[in-house]
Amino acid sequence: MARRRGRSVGRGGGTRSTGITVQIEGLDALRDQLADLTPAIRAAGFKALEDSAEAIRADAARGVRVDSGNLRNSARARFHNSQLRAEIGWWDRDDFYAILHEFGTRKIPARPALGPAIEAERTRIAARIQAEVRRALG
Repeated sequence: MARRRGRSVGRGGGTRSTGITVQIEGLDALRDQLADLTPAIRAAGFKALEDSAEAIRADAARGVRVDSGNLRNSARARFHNSQLRAEIGWWDRDDFYAILHEFGTRKIPARPALGPAIEAERTRIAARIQAEVRRALG
Protein backbone atom coordinates (compact mmCIF):
# COMPACT_ATOMS: atom_id res chain seq x y z
CA MET A 1 0.00 0.00 0.00
CA ALA A 2 1.40 3.44 -0.93
CA ARG A 3 1.67 6.13 1.70
CA ARG A 4 0.38 9.59 1.16
CA ARG A 5 2.28 12.59 2.36
CA GLY A 6 0.94 13.90 5.64
CA ARG A 7 -0.83 10.70 6.54
CA SER A 8 0.31 7.42 7.98
CA VAL A 9 -1.35 4.10 8.00
CA GLY A 10 -1.99 2.74 11.47
CA ARG A 11 -3.10 -0.64 12.71
CA GLY A 12 -6.46 -1.76 11.60
CA GLY A 13 -6.24 0.03 8.21
CA GLY A 14 -7.39 3.44 9.51
CA THR A 15 -5.56 6.67 8.88
CA ARG A 16 -4.50 9.44 11.21
CA SER A 17 -3.09 12.87 10.42
CA THR A 18 0.56 13.65 11.17
CA GLY A 19 0.28 17.38 10.36
CA ILE A 20 2.47 19.90 12.16
CA THR A 21 1.13 23.22 13.35
CA VAL A 22 3.49 26.16 13.68
CA GLN A 23 2.52 29.37 15.35
CA ILE A 24 4.77 32.39 14.87
CA GLU A 25 4.47 34.94 17.62
CA GLY A 26 5.23 38.56 16.90
CA LEU A 27 4.38 38.38 13.20
CA ASP A 28 2.00 41.35 13.46
CA ALA A 29 4.68 43.42 15.21
CA LEU A 30 7.22 42.46 12.53
CA ARG A 31 4.78 43.44 9.80
CA ASP A 32 4.28 46.84 11.48
CA GLN A 33 8.04 47.34 11.80
CA LEU A 34 8.56 46.51 8.13
CA ALA A 35 5.81 48.97 7.17
CA ASP A 36 7.63 51.63 9.21
CA LEU A 37 10.89 50.84 7.40
CA THR A 38 9.40 51.29 3.96
CA PRO A 39 9.46 55.13 4.01
CA ALA A 40 13.05 55.12 5.32
CA ILE A 41 14.21 52.69 2.64
CA ARG A 42 12.33 54.62 -0.04
CA ALA A 43 13.97 57.86 1.14
CA ALA A 44 17.35 56.12 0.97
CA GLY A 45 16.58 55.08 -2.60
CA PHE A 46 15.68 58.67 -3.51
CA LYS A 47 18.92 59.93 -1.96
CA ALA A 48 20.96 57.39 -3.92
CA LEU A 49 19.07 58.34 -7.08
CA GLU A 50 19.75 62.03 -6.54
CA ASP A 51 23.45 61.36 -5.92
CA SER A 52 23.73 59.21 -9.04
CA ALA A 53 21.81 61.69 -11.20
CA GLU A 54 24.03 64.53 -10.01
CA ALA A 55 27.16 62.49 -10.74
CA ILE A 56 25.90 61.75 -14.27
CA ARG A 57 24.92 65.38 -14.82
CA ALA A 58 28.30 66.69 -13.66
CA ASP A 59 30.21 64.08 -15.66
CA ALA A 60 28.20 64.83 -18.81
CA ALA A 61 28.68 68.58 -18.34
CA ARG A 62 32.44 68.06 -18.09
CA GLY A 63 32.46 65.89 -21.20
CA VAL A 64 30.57 68.09 -23.69
CA ARG A 65 32.24 70.16 -26.38
CA VAL A 66 32.70 73.69 -25.22
CA ASP A 67 32.24 76.56 -27.63
CA SER A 68 30.02 78.96 -25.74
CA GLY A 69 29.74 76.85 -22.58
CA ASN A 70 25.97 76.63 -22.97
CA LEU A 71 25.77 72.81 -22.88
CA ARG A 72 28.19 72.60 -19.99
CA ASN A 73 26.13 75.08 -17.97
CA SER A 74 22.65 73.83 -18.84
CA ALA A 75 22.83 70.08 -18.19
CA ARG A 76 20.05 69.25 -15.71
CA ALA A 77 18.46 66.36 -13.87
CA ARG A 78 14.69 66.04 -13.55
CA PHE A 79 13.25 63.79 -10.87
CA HIS A 80 10.05 61.77 -10.79
CA ASN A 81 10.16 60.73 -7.15
CA SER A 82 6.86 58.89 -7.17
CA GLN A 83 8.46 56.53 -9.71
CA LEU A 84 12.01 56.61 -8.28
CA ARG A 85 13.18 57.88 -11.65
CA ALA A 86 15.48 60.61 -12.94
CA GLU A 87 16.10 62.05 -16.39
CA ILE A 88 19.40 63.73 -17.13
CA GLY A 89 20.00 65.89 -20.16
CA TRP A 90 19.39 69.24 -21.76
CA TRP A 91 15.85 70.58 -21.67
CA ASP A 92 16.09 74.12 -23.06
CA ARG A 93 15.09 74.69 -26.67
CA ASP A 94 18.46 76.32 -27.27
CA ASP A 95 20.17 73.03 -26.37
CA PHE A 96 18.77 70.99 -29.27
CA TYR A 97 22.26 70.53 -30.67
CA ALA A 98 23.31 68.40 -27.66
CA ILE A 99 21.91 65.37 -29.47
CA LEU A 100 23.92 66.25 -32.56
CA HIS A 101 27.11 66.20 -30.51
CA GLU A 102 26.10 63.03 -28.65
CA PHE A 103 25.37 60.94 -31.75
CA GLY A 104 27.10 62.92 -34.49
CA THR A 105 25.93 63.84 -37.95
CA ARG A 106 27.28 63.28 -41.43
CA LYS A 107 29.58 66.25 -40.94
CA ILE A 108 30.18 66.20 -37.18
CA PRO A 109 31.72 63.11 -35.61
CA ALA A 110 29.98 61.84 -32.48
CA ARG A 111 31.50 63.01 -29.26
CA PRO A 112 29.21 61.53 -26.63
CA ALA A 113 29.15 62.96 -23.14
CA LEU A 114 25.93 61.64 -21.61
CA GLY A 115 26.35 57.99 -22.65
CA PRO A 116 29.82 57.60 -21.09
CA ALA A 117 28.65 59.41 -17.95
CA ILE A 118 25.78 56.92 -17.59
CA GLU A 119 28.09 53.96 -18.14
CA ALA A 120 30.54 55.26 -15.52
CA GLU A 121 27.75 55.62 -12.97
CA ARG A 122 26.32 52.19 -13.75
CA THR A 123 29.21 50.62 -11.85
CA ARG A 124 28.66 52.88 -8.81
CA ILE A 125 24.90 52.95 -8.33
CA ALA A 126 24.58 49.63 -6.50
CA ALA A 127 27.13 50.77 -3.93
CA ARG A 128 25.33 54.10 -3.54
CA ILE A 129 22.00 52.38 -2.89
CA GLN A 130 23.57 49.93 -0.47
CA ALA A 131 25.29 52.71 1.49
CA GLU A 132 22.12 54.80 1.71
CA VAL A 133 19.97 51.87 2.85
CA ARG A 134 22.57 50.94 5.50
CA ARG A 135 22.62 54.56 6.66
CA ALA A 136 18.81 54.58 6.88
CA LEU A 137 18.71 51.34 8.84
CA GLY A 138 21.76 52.11 10.96
